[in-house]
Amino acid sequence: MALIRSSHEANDNSDCCQLPNGCRRPIDGPAARDGRRVIVTGERLLVPVSDSQTLRQTVAYAVRDAVEGEDRYDAIHFVYPATRRVTGAASAEPAQELLERVAVWADEDLGDDDELAVETALIGTDVYLFSPGDYVELFDEYTTEHGIDSVLLDPEFDPGGGTPLLPSLESELRRSGITVEVAPVERGTRRARLVRRTGLGQFVLLAGLSYGFYLLVGGSLSTFDLVTGAISAGIVATVLWRVSLTGPVQPGRLFARVGRMLLFTPYLLKEIVVANLDIAYVVLHPSLPIDPKMVEFDAAVWSELSVTTLANSITLTPGTLSVDVTRQHFTVHTLTEGAREDLLDGGLERAVRFVFYGRSAARAPGPRERGDDGGEES
Repeated sequence: MALIRSSHEANDNSDCCQLPNGCRRPIDGPAARDGRRVIVTGERLLVPVSDSQTLRQTVAYAVRDAVEGEDRYDAIHFVYPATRRVTGAASAEPAQELLERVAVWADEDLGDDDELAVETALIGTDVYLFSPGDYVELFDEYTTEHGIDSVLLDPEFDPGGGTPLLPSLESELRRSGITVEVAPVERGTRRARLVRRTGLGQFVLLAGLSYGFYLLVGGSLSTFDLVTGAISAGIVATVLWRVSLTGPVQPGRLFARVGRMLLFTPYLLKEIVVANLDIAYVVLHPSLPIDPKMVEFDAAVWSELSVTTLANSITLTPGTLSVDVTRQHFTVHTLTEGAREDLLDGGLERAVRFVFYGRSAARAPGPRERGDDGGEES
C-alpha cells in the first residue's frame, strides 16, 4: 500500500511521513497486521527527474531499492528542477504532468505489503538554473530542508535538454557531501537518421556553395584554381549532399531568401553600431548606469535556422546575450534598460522573420505587442 503525496510547490511542508533522521516508528499496514513488525528508519531519498528514455526504469529501481535494498527508505522525493522561471500554471503544466506520471509509476511498482511515502515537487521556479553548481545548490537546499542524505540520479537526467549534465553534476554533489548513486538501468541506443532523401537540387546547391567558397578563399581565378575548385566541390558535394541539407531545394524561395538576407545584413550592422555607441556611453558615464536583468520571451520564429539566426543576432548586438534557447523560448541577459526595451519591441525578431518568411511575416507583432513583458528578473 503506497502513501502518495503530490506537492508541486517545493515550500509545501505539510506532514507526510516526515520523520527526523534516525527516528523509528512501526508502520500500521498489511505487513503489521500479518504479525510482522516493520520498522522504518526515517531515511529519505531524493530523485531528480526530467523527461528521458530511462526515467521509467529509474523510478522502478528507486522504489525497489527503497523497500528491498540494503538502505531502506521511508520516503522518496521525486523533484523536477525548473529549467526556466515559472510564471504561471500554464508554464508549469508539463512539469506537473511528468511528476504525476512518476507518482503513478511509483504506485504501480509498490507491492500490497509495501509502505512508502512518495512525494513530488517542482523546485527552482524562482531561480535561474544554468551550471551544474546551480543545480547542486538547489538540491542541497532541498535535502537540508527535508532531511535527505542520498540522491539517486537517472543516467540520462538532462533537465535542460542540451549539454549532458550528469558527469559534472554527480561530482559536484559528491563534493558537497551528499551520497550519490546513478541508477544502474539499461540505456537504449538512440540512432538518429543521418542519411536523408535528397535530389539533384541539393547536390547542385552544395557543389555551388563549395565551389564559391573555394574560389573566395583562394583569391584567384586562374585555370588551375578553377579546375581544382571544381574537383574539390564535386568531392564535397558527393560525400555530404545526403547529410548536410534538411530539405528539398526550391530555387525561387532560396534566391528570395538570399536577397532578403542581403537587405538584413546592413540592418544588423546598423543595430550593432548603435548598440556599441549606447554601451560606450554607459561605460564612460561616471555613474555607470547599467541595469542588468534576465528576460524570457517566446519568439515568433519556427525553424531551426531562423531561431539560430535570431539568437546569434541578439548575441552580436552589444548589451544583449542569448543565454539559453529551447525551441522558440529565449532567455536573454540584457545589460541596460534601453537594450531590454529594444529587444522586447521586436525589431530584430521582425527582421529575421522578414528574411525567412517574407514581408507579411515582418508585420506581425513583437514580444511586447503579444503581451510578453519578458518576465524580467535581476
